[in-house]
Amino acid sequence: MEYVSTRGGTRAVDFEGALFSGYAPDGGLFMPQRIPSLDRDTLQRWSSLSYPELVKELCSLFIPAKLVPRNALNDLIDRAFSRFRHKNVVHLSRLKDGLNILELWHGVTYAFKDLSLSCTGQFLQYFLEKKQKHVNILVGTSGDTGSSAIESVRGQKNVDIFVLLPKGFCTQIQELQMTTVIEDNVHVFAARGNSDEIDEPIKELFADVDFAGKYSLMSLNSINWSRIMVQIAHYFYAYFQCAPCLDTTPLPVVEIVVPTGGGGNITAGCIAQKMGLPIQLITVVNSNDIIHRTVQHGDFSLAESVKATLASAMDIQEPYNVERILWLLSGSDSHLIKTLMEQFNISKKLKLPEDLHRKLSKTLGSCSASDQDIVGAMWRCWEENQYLLCPHSAVAAHYHYSQPHSIPRCCLAPASAAKFQDALLRAGLVPQIPPEITALTAMETRSTPLERGQDWAQVLRGRIEAVTQQW
Repeated sequence: MEYVSTRGGTRAVDFEGALFSGYAPDGGLFMPQRIPSLDRDTLQRWSSLSYPELVKELCSLFIPAKLVPRNALNDLIDRAFSRFRHKNVVHLSRLKDGLNILELWHGVTYAFKDLSLSCTGQFLQYFLEKKQKHVNILVGTSGDTGSSAIESVRGQKNVDIFVLLPKGFCTQIQELQMTTVIEDNVHVFAARGNSDEIDEPIKELFADVDFAGKYSLMSLNSINWSRIMVQIAHYFYAYFQCAPCLDTTPLPVVEIVVPTGGGGNITAGCIAQKMGLPIQLITVVNSNDIIHRTVQHGDFSLAESVKATLASAMDIQEPYNVERILWLLSGSDSHLIKTLMEQFNISKKLKLPEDLHRKLSKTLGSCSASDQDIVGAMWRCWEENQYLLCPHSAVAAHYHYSQPHSIPRCCLAPASAAKFQDALLRAGLVPQIPPEITALTAMETRSTPLERGQDWAQVLRGRIEAVTQQW
């Protein structure tokens, strides 16, 4: 299994090469050269597997045993999930009105990113220990990625992690989950900008191939293939939990509703679908609706500005993983993707070719939700079920409540409501806060401010160089 850039200008790499990369050197994103196809017998055999077992089976398809022997892979994944609070790692709540909520947030930071990042952290350690290597991880976060990434590598001697958070654009709890981690290898920067703005210095550093190579830069954002790979398991588990029976021909279809920000999770769903899983995919967004406009009208163009919403982790204007989806749907046409993305990078506007837009709208349905819609879904879910939704999960629930369905449906829940007290209060609901989250407010914090007018990329370069000199 080799991995190629969506833009075709880089030699193929193995899983280890893709793992230790950020963007590909040509600016693209790594994808497997071939997507495995699963037959009916395999799906039926997998239908009784637990979530961790599904992760193991799926990862073994993308990580050759010569790189990571299967026994070692199994051990790494077991270790990754050892800190999860739920015995099944993830949990399906079956609520009234056919609302199925797949809770993906039972990890350390109460967010779905713990699932993929805990595994990715173990994969990193496996290769770093074998090669006695040190890396610098560079991460931009809209809220949850930063804390999950920090937890996956905190205290590790062969990793330093540099996290940029958008000051004032994530919740107090999300910020505290990053700034209260006082470890020598954790470096948090609080930037006076939004999620898209903090991505710019990160892109600049990765684009400097000499610097990125000299200082062993890598990313744990969902530009990293490993994140996408682990998330494929969400769709298989959701399908097997919600499909009524696997004895029919053809196999039953399940609709999966996916709250979407940077597009990593919905990309994993598209790959699961391509592997042969009979699912319909719905990507749901907040008022930052570029993905919705792309699906509905082929309009992949920036709005005038990022809108601050209750679903703050989805306040993203440039969902970079759309490039992976378009590459998949174009039949791996890297020349076309390179042309389209270069056009977008220059003008920040792109009209999809008609054929590609037709394929996209056939693969994905879409919906956008306002803050009013989010509050309404949170309130209704509590009234009917005494069940608290986070505002991101409520975007999916809004779709469920507003769109009738004739086939089983599963809504992915990316975070616990406990992390979003302000949104709960806005909906007239009472937050239920776990003691470990309450304790954050009394803990020491540490971060470096990045003010407007500063050269953020230069500040990052300086810190990375200084840290590297201490190795």
